[in-house]
Amino acid sequence: MTRRNSLQCVHEPFGDAFYYGPERLGSRFEGDEKANEREESGFAQSTFKTILDRIDREGEEGKLVFIKDITHYLVPPSKQDARLAPSLYHPKRGVGTNGGANDGDSGIVLSDSQSHPGTPKNPPFPYSTPSEPNNPTVIPKEILEKFHFTFLIRHPRNAIPSYYRCCVPPLVEKTGFHEFMPSEAGYDELRRVFDYCKETGIVGPAVCGQQSASEAKSGEVEICVIDADDLLDDPEGILRQYCASINVPFHAEMLKWNEEDQLVAKEAFEKWNGFHEDAIHSTDLKPRQHHKAPKSDEQLFAEWKEKYGQTGAEVIRDTVAENVADYEYLKGFAIKPVNVNE
Repeated sequence: MTRRNSLQCVHEPFGDAFYYGPERLGSRFEGDEKANEREESGFAQSTFKTILDRIDREGEEGKLVFIKDITHYLVPPSKQDARLAPSLYHPKRGVGTNGGANDGDSGIVLSDSQSHPGTPKNPPFPYSTPSEPNNPTVIPKEILEKFHFTFLIRHPRNAIPSYYRCCVPPLVEKTGFHEFMPSEAGYDELRRVFDYCKETGIVGPAVCGQQSASEAKSGEVEICVIDADDLLDDPEGILRQYCASINVPFHAEMLKWNEEDQLVAKEAFEKWNGFHEDAIHSTDLKPRQHHKAPKSDEQLFAEWKEKYGQTGAEVIRDTVAENVADYEYLKGFAIKPVNVNE
């Protein structure tokens, strides 16, 4: 956001469709009692297509569009088989998907209760659309191929309790996320999308930081994974490698921001109130002076129990354990820090 002359940032747009729109995948705001919350969000009509259309508009000024988002917003929860989002599905005219009459354009069977062609009844997923081979998302491969993917990871022992904190008092009064849902941890979805991109050539086979630029093939998108802890230990070293990988000039000014930058960020983060308080009130990104001393599982559990009680600590512990393997797999592809303080 400090490079507004050349970069247009879009912050977590796909959550609108995942939580609130007629193609929603998430159950957090599901049910009649939550219908008002969906309407009041302002995103009740957001589909995956309207979001992609917005992204296209953001690039009309010729700037590079940079999107930070949550991968599981593109993937059906609980390892359900994916189906293409109805708003993005365009079969041949007159060819239905399940033998019924169709509208001739979407190929989706409609009912009187459906306000958008192909939008399913409550619950919205699974859709009545087909899937693509091995694609874990609701986005067609031909659209995924247009993006240059980077994968940002964080160890579950840090990420899970941080997210849990957003779902309990006092922070829940800001976030409105009144229940911690382990299915929203997102590591499984991130790994599956990562593997799909790697196996289909959307990224790779070159890995950022593991070969020279001259070895990479022309037009190839490097596999680029950044670990949050490495970024905190060596912001400049990681960002220099990252900028080289995505062909964006690195500037030291990226690592610090002024009041105007903060106002821009605050407005961008407003939609997800309570989740970005530390970032909004920060002024820079500088190396941690000392590594965090690793804590034993027993020490971590004791800390979680003190903050969130026995039940909360057990939920956090179990959710962490369920996601460590996926994190460690992705960590094997991560950019290596260059300058780290001991």
